[in-house]
Amino acid sequence: MDKKIENLIISLPLWNNNIKIKKIDGGITNQNFLVTDNNIKYFVRVGEDIPEHLVFRSNEIQASIAASKLNVCPEILFHNKSIQVFKFIEGKTLNSEDIKNNIETVTNLIKNVHKNLPNYLVGQSVIFWVFHVIKNYINFLEKNQSSYKKILPDLLKKSNKLENSSSPFEIVFSHNDLLAANFIKDEKQIWLIDWEYAGFNTPLFDLGGLASNNDFNENQEKILLENYYEEKLSDEKLFKYKCIKCASLLRETMWSMVSEIQSNINFDYKSYTNENLTKFSSVFEEIQ
Repeated sequence: MDKKIENLIISLPLWNNNIKIKKIDGGITNQNFLVTDNNIKYFVRVGEDIPEHLVFRSNEIQASIAASKLNVCPEILFHNKSIQVFKFIEGKTLNSEDIKNNIETVTNLIKNVHKNLPNYLVGQSVIFWVFHVIKNYINFLEKNQSSYKKILPDLLKKSNKLENSSSPFEIVFSHNDLLAANFIKDEKQIWLIDWEYAGFNTPLFDLGGLASNNDFNENQEKILLENYYEEKLSDEKLFKYKCIKCASLLRETMWSMVSEIQSNINFDYKSYTNENLTKFSSVFEEIQ
């Protein structure tokens, strides 16, 4: 464990005793820790602002506070510009199969966030507009001489086509990072964590991201969409969904391209880039 981070956690003012710190593996953006103090467990998240990914901790903190008030995220007990401390949830971190087996419950959770979280949101919040994010990533990759530089003009052209094909847009407050690992199930409910990308966006981004991140088949997507909208989707709405799902895959691809340059976390970003680029290309061809 990094001694500087260990000392930073030890110095926090909320501990009552000598604490035990255990690193939690698996994070691909932040460093996460389980801290035990007087037999009480806490989840500690360490991470600075990441301008390259448009991640600003002040925005994440406000979203996390609002989500905890809505009772969909564990309570945040302490925060500063680089550390957040949450109540620890004794539960199972979900995988893709778990998501598929709980589609209706997860969909209702997402719908609750979209509809009700803004009622608890205080202060400044961001717009996480996927097509702006993609353009921002392309700008970063060009300036930093990315190995993917030759394919960037084609990816930008495809992104612009997706944006033009899917407007106008409904806007809600979205989580914007619906990986299976961001859901935790305990005896009472499913919780949603990691709000660093949260912001106003089209609901189709969360729905498309959930489906693509967890490899939904056509029938599972049908259940997802009809449960969310409580009706059968028109051909026009379904086409918009496919466009935004495709855009979510492109954003995930470019997030990984940027992380290959920017991140110090031990993770195989190159393989993750290739995996998502293949998915994006496949879905893009389907909607032509």
